[in-house]
Amino acid sequence: MTLTLRQLRYAQAAARYGNVTTAAKVLHVSQPSVSMAITQIEDHFGKPVFVRQRGSGVSLTAFGHVVMAKARQLLADAEALETLGDADSGLRGELVLGCFEDLAPYCVPSILARLRQRCPAIDVVVREEGFDTLGRHLDDGATDLAISYDLGLPASATATILCELAPQALLPSGHPLAARETVTMAELGGEPLILTDQAQSWQHVLELFHLCNVRPTQAIRTGSFELQRAMVANGLGVALAYSRPYGDFSYDGRPLVRRPIADPLPLQRIVIAQKARNALAAIQMVFVEETKRWFDEVWPTIHADRPGRSGAAKR
Repeated sequence: MTLTLRQLRYAQAAARYGNVTTAAKVLHVSQPSVSMAITQIEDHFGKPVFVRQRGSGVSLTAFGHVVMAKARQLLADAEALETLGDADSGLRGELVLGCFEDLAPYCVPSILARLRQRCPAIDVVVREEGFDTLGRHLDDGATDLAISYDLGLPASATATILCELAPQALLPSGHPLAARETVTMAELGGEPLILTDQAQSWQHVLELFHLCNVRPTQAIRTGSFELQRAMVANGLGVALAYSRPYGDFSYDGRPLVRRPIADPLPLQRIVIAQKARNALAAIQMVFVEETKRWFDEVWPTIHADRPGRSGAAKR
């Protein structure tokens, strides 16, 4: 084997920080040492793994994403082998987690805190992404695992269901529909509809209206879930949403109201996904276990008043 674990470690650090100088400081080595490791890896494969940028900045090529995904697994296995006889050392290594940007603030920090208590030597790199890039990065190996709604995942992925949620109407406080116990899609269709301008997301919401033979009269697009909530709270329209922050207030302190939908609509799944043909490393298996445990134990308490169920069924 002409590649060494040291070379892969140096390249992994450069990929993680996107900067050769920063990687060298973290590794406590010289900057030329990291640059040389990258050059040696690229010489071995005969093609670029990184794209060089001014100021020591680097980014992975498409081929580089594949190389680093394999390198992460190899380094994790090597570290597990080194500590095999030491029961107190615990698992160690790095995994890259992709998470849908609207879900990440809900679950990722709490899951990481639980994981740190169990396995403090596991390092998780978190990437908040939209549906369009989340599936692609899972498919090309740029991420090891992904937490997302079951939308836009590639055919190469296999997913474990973490929970299922029903959509609810998001209304401004004082809106006439807010006084109702439930609302219909036809009633919502008569109001300005505020959508998040995320690939897969707005199409999914419009498909729900289509299932009920309702065509919204007007649609306003926003760039984020929080901006969507703020626009609803300020009386600019209504929305459909699955997620719910702990407090029903927008960033500017205005209240919002949630109401169940009276029409029968399909539940949406939150899943943790991996590339089907990739065997999970030990550190990835532990992360999946902690994620499933969090959704079984904590998520129901956050969403206690919401339809849906927790579970760990296979898709």
